[in-house]
Amino acid sequence: MLSAVCVGETMAMLTPTQAVPLHLASELHCGIGGAESNVAMGFAAMGLETHWVSRVGNDGFGTRILNELREHGVGVSGVEFDAARPTGLYVKVPAQESDPDGGSSVLYYRQGSAASAMGRDTLLNLTVAALLENASLIHLSGITAALSPECLSLLEELLSAPRNGRIISFDVNWRAALWAGQDRGVLQRLANLADVVLVGKDEAEHAFGTNDEAELRRLMPDPQVLVIKNEAISAISLDRSGTREEVPALSVAVVEPVGAGDSFAAGYLSGLLYGLGQKESLRRGHVAAACTLTVHGDRGPLPPAEELAGILDSSDDAWAAIHVEDGKFNTGTGA
Repeated sequence: MLSAVCVGETMAMLTPTQAVPLHLASELHCGIGGAESNVAMGFAAMGLETHWVSRVGNDGFGTRILNELREHGVGVSGVEFDAARPTGLYVKVPAQESDPDGGSSVLYYRQGSAASAMGRDTLLNLTVAALLENASLIHLSGITAALSPECLSLLEELLSAPRNGRIISFDVNWRAALWAGQDRGVLQRLANLADVVLVGKDEAEHAFGTNDEAELRRLMPDPQVLVIKNEAISAISLDRSGTREEVPALSVAVVEPVGAGDSFAAGYLSGLLYGLGQKESLRRGHVAAACTLTVHGDRGPLPPAEELAGILDSSDDAWAAIHVEDGKFNTGTGA
């Protein structure tokens, strides 16, 4: 069975239950949030054997994270408990009606977290070593590299290791707050060691100093594929051989954008593992992202297998006619 291992930090997430400023909130909803675990849950929903490798504190937040991942079919045998360091925490403050253009804001409490202590020693854990050895794909992100020097060394070790048939994917996942005062050039070096790199066109300017396709490919010549996510417009894959594929994004009635990038990654990468070509994999990424964009929360379920196959196989005209709303894929051409 194809298997995927996602490595990175997941935090407890607190957010006011009403759309009010934090200082006026009397109740906070507790959830979880983490780019790599979002991708892991997406992989599991798509039928892949999936595992998440990380560290959590020996606290209620850590237990909640593990319970939720198990409920979504993600293996957590490679997660270590830290008796001294806490599980990371962030507070998401919703946008206010009085300032709808202000957007939501996020407060992070992750410095010194259990996950920030991941490092090369993590690979000495026999369970972790076995999971990585047997993986068809290992998924990493730039977030982990910014957490601590030890986390950076872990990514360097993983990305430099012999592949032995495995694929290593790297989602840049630019987070400005994490890279303040740090050398962002690290991201280019790490990304160039990966087999598949995913980056949003908007974040490429911050992470690499450019969002020009040719320049990005020049900065990262070694990955087999570079995928550029152009927000609601399209997704582009640039093969090392020079082949370019661009697939327009679907028309979507957006409810909430949170988690769409992780869903795209899960859809696209699972397509590669299942042997789909670039066009079909990019479409699969768009479908997964659309499902998440039309629901509250970090993930939306994919259409049934038969419907999904029809969507992926549709003509370009039929694809362009699809509109996604409330998780339903409506077409004007009967695709």
